[in-house]
Amino acid sequence: MDEQSLSFRLLAILFPIFGIVAAGYFYGRKHKPEMAVANRLNMDVFVPALVFAAMAGKSFDLAAYAPLALGGFLVLATCGLLAWPIARMVGIQPKTLVPPMLFNNSGNIGLPLAVLAWGEDALPAAVILFMVENTLHFSFGARLLDPTTRLLTLWRIPVVAAAIAGLAVALLKVPVWQPLVIAIKMLGDVSVPLLLFSLGVRMTDVNFREWKVAVGSALLRPLAGMAIAYGVIALLGLQGRDAAMLLVFGALPPAVLNFLFAERYKQEPQRVASIVLIGNLAALLFLPLALALVL
Repeated sequence: MDEQSLSFRLLAILFPIFGIVAAGYFYGRKHKPEMAVANRLNMDVFVPALVFAAMAGKSFDLAAYAPLALGGFLVLATCGLLAWPIARMVGIQPKTLVPPMLFNNSGNIGLPLAVLAWGEDALPAAVILFMVENTLHFSFGARLLDPTTRLLTLWRIPVVAAAIAGLAVALLKVPVWQPLVIAIKMLGDVSVPLLLFSLGVRMTDVNFREWKVAVGSALLRPLAGMAIAYGVIALLGLQGRDAAMLLVFGALPPAVLNFLFAERYKQEPQRVASIVLIGNLAALLFLPLALALVL
């Protein structure tokens, strides 16, 4: 692929994502909408519908995605382990830096990016990576910030429950009434645009008071993530689309959920907000780089 063709393809992949984020940002600047209800609906209804539809699909083969799931886990865990001594060295509380370094934006950006770059057939693989990250976030991430968190209640989280139900349908080959499948898929189709729009609204809260820490993290997270992903790809022998998706997964910015967790558990929420939001701004630089390496 020549340089001009690659540039046009990168633009075609990334423009819908950042275009919707920009729409959310400008709408948020003007109208200051309260997104709490929409975000809760998305995480309780629309995203679980997307996850169930992808995992209960006829093409879903759990064993085929096991190496990719393991790869995603290794990339995240290694990023988190790397962040702990770095936080100590620069004088930041590890509980502030580790979550944004560990948990990436596999939902807001990862899901639409996979579909735009590799087509609808890539959605189940993207959902697997999203579920690895999301399950870790609601288990280890919550336990890190609050040691009293009960992991046995993890299955009550709608996204996790939807994944379990989808897996059960796929593995047991349970027939699902087609009109019901269509209805669930239509609900799921709401999730990605709303995730992106909500991210844009959240970007209006960017705080540059902690810019040194935030910029350092914004550079370190994707560079370290891609380097670690390269090692994991070689270790597991991943090839083709799975290898490409894991490399891009490594380049994803911090999850917005990191800020919500920091706010909930009172773990320096303003500093975490700066790290998360400036990290997502830096995705404008690092996602084209990651895609250029794999397309």
